[in-house]
Amino acid sequence: MTTLTEQQPKEAITWPAHLELIAAILSGALILTAWISGKYGLETLSVPLYITAFIIGGFAKAKEGIEDTINDKELNVEMLMVFAAIGAAFIGYWAEGAVLIFIFALSGALESYTLNKSHKEISALMELQPEEAWLLQEDGTAIKVATSSLKVGSILLVKPGERVPVDGNITFGVSSIDMSAVNGESIPVTKEIGDELFAGTVNLSGAIQIKMTKPSSETLFQKIITLVQSAQSEKSPSQQFIERFEGTYVKAVIIIVLIMMVVPHYLFGWDWMTTLYRAIVLLVVASPCALVASIMPATLAAVSNGAKKGVLFKGGVHLEHLGSLKAIAFDKTGTLTNGKPIVTDFYVRDGADPDATLTMLASIESQSNHPLAVAITKYAVNKGITLDRNLHIKDVPGHGIRAIIDTQEFLVGNPRFVGKELTEEFQQGVALSLADEGKTIIFMKDDKGIIAAAALRDSLRPEAIEAITQLKKSGILTIMLTGDNEKTAAAIAKQAGLDSYVAECLPEMKVNHLKRLLIDYKNVGMVGDGINDAPALATATSGIAMGEGTDVALETADIVLMQNDLRRISYAIKLSRKMQRIVKQNVLFSISIILVLIVSNFLQVVDLPLGVIGHEGSTILVILNGLRMLNHIE
Repeated sequence: MTTLTEQQPKEAITWPAHLELIAAILSGALILTAWISGKYGLETLSVPLYITAFIIGGFAKAKEGIEDTINDKELNVEMLMVFAAIGAAFIGYWAEGAVLIFIFALSGALESYTLNKSHKEISALMELQPEEAWLLQEDGTAIKVATSSLKVGSILLVKPGERVPVDGNITFGVSSIDMSAVNGESIPVTKEIGDELFAGTVNLSGAIQIKMTKPSSETLFQKIITLVQSAQSEKSPSQQFIERFEGTYVKAVIIIVLIMMVVPHYLFGWDWMTTLYRAIVLLVVASPCALVASIMPATLAAVSNGAKKGVLFKGGVHLEHLGSLKAIAFDKTGTLTNGKPIVTDFYVRDGADPDATLTMLASIESQSNHPLAVAITKYAVNKGITLDRNLHIKDVPGHGIRAIIDTQEFLVGNPRFVGKELTEEFQQGVALSLADEGKTIIFMKDDKGIIAAAALRDSLRPEAIEAITQLKKSGILTIMLTGDNEKTAAAIAKQAGLDSYVAECLPEMKVNHLKRLLIDYKNVGMVGDGINDAPALATATSGIAMGEGTDVALETADIVLMQNDLRRISYAIKLSRKMQRIVKQNVLFSISIILVLIVSNFLQVVDLPLGVIGHEGSTILVILNGLRMLNHIE
């Protein structure tokens, strides 16, 4: 049957489908004219019309069948149909043979349409790639050049409303960027100097300049296109089995048909015409067209559906495996959590002014680029605090910051730096209860003791709890594997609703835990976001990476969540399970139809026209059933 394994320009993949459909319709019109001519006794006109219908309707399929037979050295279903049509004409059943060719051509056109439709997302992505860019010259002028001619390090101008032509970093300007082409998010993101931009995204407001960091052939956008292309061309295990089965089955059909051309005449006393006729009908109804078409259209449609929702599969094998998962392991930081700490609690010494104390703490922390310091500074700014950045501070690596304000010394940092006993006594030992909740605490000390404490914790992704709930409803065990400490891991696991967790896991320990899970559950997924998760992603049955626009995610995992939305895992699993149901429906239906038609033919209940309709009709139905995978999954 027809397959499309390479991405071509949009016109190149739609025109042949239209040509196939036109040929089928023209063949049908000729058959109708020939039949009417025969009714009025114009046999000399009807036979040439039937022959013309044979040639026009069957040329594409006959050419495909002959070429594939020569290349693969295996007979295929196209050749069976050609033999059946020629056999029908040979014994004088011109109309039946022509109708067979017509319906076979029609089903082939429908299959081509289905496969082309599954490539729609790729065509849309290809159109989003800018072919030209504004290259800035040394004198400050900009000239338009082909994107393919650009070199790494080039400085480009991106005007408002234009698509970013290459991956790069902003060197001048601030603008809102529509990232939907990369991660599916509809809300624009503000980007400024130093931020990374990706090809295919849209500059919405200000003019910006970017420095090209990757060749145009290696951009994130191009990698996404390549990823989906390879996914659509890679066959699932079920499809590979069907294709291996096809060659053997076709040979068996040919042998049985040859036997039926002779044996029934002697064994059952059939006349030679009936024997040959029933052999030709058997050749038609026993062909596995519907069986061959049971899987590929559904798989391609499911891959396309996932791509449209921001879930990229690296092939049909990974899509098929996903629906069989019994357990999923999650990394914590950057996967279940946002990977950025936030202030959850702020305490001050009795009698101290909360706003003035926060102002002092945040002003000191604003001089540091440590993630915890950045979080405290952001917390204060969000509360409307005005910071004093003209402070004299000294960074003490691994401990905290020493600051001098109006000749008074302040220490900001961990318990070891400010005095562990003082921290335990502060506010009736509140630090201990905060630590039990898995929070990290930063203290500020003056000459009187601890004046303030800020508790921070990496925040859970907004959708994490819902995503875990969905997976548990699907009967999947959820586990967290994290390198964080026991208290933090326990707090996050409880908040997310996970079934279990393992704390203080190094990368190699994650792999060992996954191997144990694979022994217990056979099919296990792993969700991670970084380089340290790569070994575990490779070990799991299905490695699922958070997109974040990283090359590591695209190159390591089997499945990529471009929208960084954990709920998409549940959607992808539903997509896989629905595809498996549809494939099973198609296989069962196609085999049942073949068996019913074979038995009916042997009992002389079904004639050639009805056999043609039953056989080709079942092929059309399984293709249409597979096309349902393009629809949204509830």
